[in-house]
Amino acid sequence: MLRVLAVGLCLWLSAPVLAQSVKGVPLKAGVAKVDITPPPGVPMWGYARRKGTATGTLDPLLARVLVLEAGSKRLALVTLDLGRPFGPASLEQLRSAAGKSSGISYVFVTASHTHSGPVVLDEYASGRPAWEAAALDKIAKAIEEAAGRLAEARLGTGKGTTYIGHNRLRQNPDGTVTWFERNPTLVPTSPFDPTVSVLRIDGADGQPMAILVNYATHPVVFGPDNLQYSADFPGAMVRTVEKAFGAQPICFFLQGAPGDINALYAVTPLEQDAVKMCEWSGRHLGEEAVRVAKAIPTESAEATLDYSEDILRFHLRWDPEKFRQGLIAIFGQKASEEFAPSIKQELQLPVSTVLINKRIAILGMPGEPFVDFQIDWRARCPVPDAFLVGYANGYHGYFPTIRACSLAGYGAAGVTTWVEPGAGERMVIHGLVKMYEMLGKLTNVPVGTDF
Repeated sequence: MLRVLAVGLCLWLSAPVLAQSVKGVPLKAGVAKVDITPPPGVPMWGYARRKGTATGTLDPLLARVLVLEAGSKRLALVTLDLGRPFGPASLEQLRSAAGKSSGISYVFVTASHTHSGPVVLDEYASGRPAWEAAALDKIAKAIEEAAGRLAEARLGTGKGTTYIGHNRLRQNPDGTVTWFERNPTLVPTSPFDPTVSVLRIDGADGQPMAILVNYATHPVVFGPDNLQYSADFPGAMVRTVEKAFGAQPICFFLQGAPGDINALYAVTPLEQDAVKMCEWSGRHLGEEAVRVAKAIPTESAEATLDYSEDILRFHLRWDPEKFRQGLIAIFGQKASEEFAPSIKQELQLPVSTVLINKRIAILGMPGEPFVDFQIDWRARCPVPDAFLVGYANGYHGYFPTIRACSLAGYGAAGVTTWVEPGAGERMVIHGLVKMYEMLGKLTNVPVGTDF
């Protein structure tokens, strides 16, 4: 399956890819947000050793919507304070509703990966839970609301640096890898990417409408003893940014490639003041995002908006029966029965690419990429501003580098890593090819006369 959605004037490029763009019109933007916090009693995402269901809410889980328009076509970016995006059927329902109500051509959905949210699955043995059905309805209405607020927009980008995370896979002198969960003494680790990438969107009057913050670290300050919903440090980051701007813009957190990156104060027990550590982490990231955002000059430009979602096919990494046994050993019989149906021997993964005004690129990977992919994508992308977004439009476990697969360690050699080695590398290369195609530098027509 190949789904390619585009904007405006058709540019026929190399098969099977179609990209489109609109020129000569201003970019328009609209924003909205909605509370999608489930009620108590729902199983929680993130820790196999967690006991019990959710008992309440520390801070609300929100969905934030940014709609961009160039010409007659529209894209909706939806960020979720959840452990992963919704499953394929739910995403299709959301896209259908957005298309009918607001003329949205493509919906890009990504999750922060908080480990203090509800369980989300591709398929449910007993049907979609009521909280998820309600959340989908709310998000669809939020997309319609954002589309109804579209106004001419100005864009600007900037970068900063902060260290609120560390690489959680310690490589020992003998070549083995050990788990490095918490790092309260701030020991330097590698690889790690401290880059804070910021996209600021203003109205025509120069007043901020949206601030998007892209950073790579697992939101796991709260551990399995926490039974209350929380957006973890991304929630504290958003509050910091919005307060600094007088609560006028909506702040969006775009999770990067944190497959091997933990928060410094990961899995802090509640009795050791996990709330304080969560606020510290979010505040530090937020303060750097504020510093960068306030220094960004925004400008109007001739609008171009290109985007596509392509299905890449991969194989299951493990022997199917051994994989099933591993799931039972880690998650238990019931959980593994709910989890396993979406994992098949041939896996179809949606890889998304977005190019705004020929200079802001977004690569969406449907799972947990290791941080090397984020560093590589930014270094090789042919436009000035390159954002890698994990947990985008699907969830297919960890994407370790080939080298990490050979070293093993968590996220590189267990049942939470079920896609074949090399998948992450292929996705990054696919994204690079798409960018060059969208820029018109790769075509399906041979050039020269020596053929």
